[in-house]
Amino acid sequence: MMLTIGGYLNILISFGHIAGLFRAEQMFRLTGVAHQMKELSALHYTLPYALTVFVALVFFVFGLYGLSATKKWMWLPFQKSGIYLISGIYFLRGLGELLADGLSGTSTLTGTFYSIIAVGIAILYLSGGLKLKRLRD
Repeated sequence: MMLTIGGYLNILISFGHIAGLFRAEQMFRLTGVAHQMKELSALHYTLPYALTVFVALVFFVFGLYGLSATKKWMWLPFQKSGIYLISGIYFLRGLGELLADGLSGTSTLTGTFYSIIAVGIAILYLSGGLKLKRLRD
């Protein structure tokens, strides 16, 4: 159940990234990456869009791994390693940003919210992975 929820959340996040491209400037501002995307667009105007599509694909693959491990979708290779790696990435993203922002005094409500979501998804993947009797690797 935990991996199913985590899988669907990742797919939803993936679709959100793609949908956000139709209002890219607003999405970049809302997510707090407007400055970085403006710097990227100075190199080439397509880079912010390409990066967003790439990130959406990563979230989609994370979602497929969550669903695959619960047999809601086809088998993917390295399931056990993949589930735990995804959990670790989310823990690093969530706790790392909370710690870095806290130490530098740059925390924002939006950044804290996204970090808490990341930690929540990390917990879903970790506990879901631990609860599965047999993950294939």
